[in-house]
Amino acid sequence: MAILRTLSRCVALLSVAATAAVVAPTAAAAPAAAVTRIDRVDAGLATVWVFSPSMGRVIPNQVLLAPRPGPAPVFYLLNGRSGGIEGDSWVKQTRYRQFFAGRQIMVVSPLGGPFSWYANWQRPDPRLGVNRWETYLNSELPSALAARFPTTGRKAIAGLSLSGGPALDLAGRSRGAYRAAASYSGCPAISSPAGIAAVTATTAFGGGNALNMFGAPSNPAWVDHDPTRNPARLRGVAVYLASTTGVPGAIDGGANPQLALGPSQVEQVTKFCTDQLAAALRGAGVRHTYRVFGQGAHTWSLFEAEMRDSWRVIGPAIGA
Repeated sequence: MAILRTLSRCVALLSVAATAAVVAPTAAAAPAAAVTRIDRVDAGLATVWVFSPSMGRVIPNQVLLAPRPGPAPVFYLLNGRSGGIEGDSWVKQTRYRQFFAGRQIMVVSPLGGPFSWYANWQRPDPRLGVNRWETYLNSELPSALAARFPTTGRKAIAGLSLSGGPALDLAGRSRGAYRAAASYSGCPAISSPAGIAAVTATTAFGGGNALNMFGAPSNPAWVDHDPTRNPARLRGVAVYLASTTGVPGAIDGGANPQLALGPSQVEQVTKFCTDQLAAALRGAGVRHTYRVFGQGAHTWSLFEAEMRDSWRVIGPAIGA
């Protein structure tokens, strides 16, 4: 009888536990990246708002829509150091819409992330906030767009000036997700003493602290995000690089004595950086295209010319 009473209590306890397991609330699933709103600017341009779980906010993206129904490849075209805010963007500063008119492709330019280097920062920054742009660009944004727009699955990424090096870094770290990548007058050599100093100074100009991004100069993250130190990651990617001598000319929209100071000097620095990457790619046996324009200062007119020239590499790689 004692044994029966013990077994009865065990059965009762198991029944209670089973009932509790059934009625116990389950943990809420983490929100997924998703398009939250689409604002049509006109027939070919839209602002597509995407929720980023990693950054906990909604990111606006300027999107040139494919002109015809059906799947299209995607070209992620990054803005510069300001992240495209305050009008400093491909939409406002160039005629890229005319270039892509009629091409069956979707061109996506995120707005935001000024002075973020489009990386995953190690810590939130008091001024620049939470930056998880590698996660957003390589994972969240593509999945959110694919759920709302028909795509071929083929994609490329490019950046100008500050975002040129990050575009190559994102392509290299994505393990083949991008078929092509380009840097327009970028400076990818960030882990050298001069590179660390330049990144730190540029980030500080935007109010941020680069120590919150990659840590102290001795932190291996600096090398890990430097395409010149990791050229083999770009093997199999159609790589396009461009820079100029820094001499202002017609490509900049006409003679302008003011370009001979800052913009000309900046372009000379970016050529030095791009030369280093080209040498690293050659040393690693990684195929690439490197064009050095005969003239041009660090201007939007130059960036647009470089982008147009890069299409002979990018277009065939993604079927556009």
